[in-house]
Amino acid sequence: MNIRRSAALVAATVVIGSVSAQAAFAEGAASASPSPKAVVPSGLYGKSDPTYDGVWRQSLALVAQDTVGVKPAEKAVAWLAGQQCEDGGFAAFRAEPGKACDAKAMLDSNSTAAAVQALAAVGGRDGEVAKGVDWLKKKQNGDGGWGYNPGGDSDANSTSVVIGALAAAGEKPADVKSGTGKSGLDALASLALPCSEGKNGGGALAYQPDKKGELAANADATAAGVLGALGTGFAPGKGKAPDAYTCEDGKTPDAVARNGAVYLQNQLSTHLYLESQLAGAEDQPDYGNTADAVAAVAAAEGVKYTKDPYAWLEKNAKGWAAGSGPAAYAQLIFAAHATGNDPRDFAGTDLVSALNKTGPAPASADSADEYQDEDDKSDGFGGTWWIVGVMFIAAVGAGFLLSGRRRPQL
Repeated sequence: MNIRRSAALVAATVVIGSVSAQAAFAEGAASASPSPKAVVPSGLYGKSDPTYDGVWRQSLALVAQDTVGVKPAEKAVAWLAGQQCEDGGFAAFRAEPGKACDAKAMLDSNSTAAAVQALAAVGGRDGEVAKGVDWLKKKQNGDGGWGYNPGGDSDANSTSVVIGALAAAGEKPADVKSGTGKSGLDALASLALPCSEGKNGGGALAYQPDKKGELAANADATAAGVLGALGTGFAPGKGKAPDAYTCEDGKTPDAVARNGAVYLQNQLSTHLYLESQLAGAEDQPDYGNTADAVAAVAAAEGVKYTKDPYAWLEKNAKGWAAGSGPAAYAQLIFAAHATGNDPRDFAGTDLVSALNKTGPAPASADSADEYQDEDDKSDGFGGTWWIVGVMFIAAVGAGFLLSGRRRPQL
């Protein structure tokens, strides 16, 4: 899931072609150190300015720790819970959580859904989870989906992260319907391209329809949409291999997930990685989107087509994660978990220990995961497909990026 995440709101006014591209932008544009005015709370993972991704990166970090059996630090959980507004919603970051939220608080579906997933995972926060779910239900669009901003047009990434939150909270996503009787699963199905599009788009999901109502394949949106259609969150398990790895037209959630996975595996087979779609940039790998795609394919179709792309990540993505921070480490942990690999041995790197070192010492961890206090110099952006949310804030008036992994994803 990409996953995936922006350096500054002013930069978000630039209309870019994809969420994974936004992640690449964030990774390149964000300083390795916080801005002079940034105050990073002691309970927060990552040392960079949290203004645009604080809740997102904290949520992914906590879900990743829970996935590998690490009990997060209580102050890390408390920091995230303290970001919630009284009505249940979350903004990307609130510098003064002790103050009541007002009309200026820019609450969004992605931050709220990510926080719900994290608080549900760590347990003991039923009240906050219930309030977050209630807020999300109230912001559902008529087509069954969600946009980044309340009332904004539905997109595959936002809809998928909300579905993950609903599932994590014990809801049945198919039963959470709008006033017109549509669910988030219906919204995802409406964004799926027909198999007749072939390897260039068959089975993929679009981020949103364009102004003409047409759909364009987007790998980042597809990685997110596969998990949404499966009804799972950031950390899916390994799926069962299908009888045939082919795209077969259908609008059921299973068909949307399977066809999306077929599209992703076709894309991964070209280079073993997905390319960044940052407008004007030279062709280059998108590490976060690749990790999200690997997790999505494994969750939908088992590990057959993920072995080589995962090996590519092991060989090439460690530097990216070290420079990008907790959300990036989380994305790689999710990919390892979905493919049945050991995140503590990522080609010799212990991803769990590396993640833990970016924030407060966990309450408990395996002996192989000893915490060492370290000044993390990461920029804090994970490149996951959710990043669409961060960029959307300022881009909503510009017609926003036709895209879709993010992941994010910050």
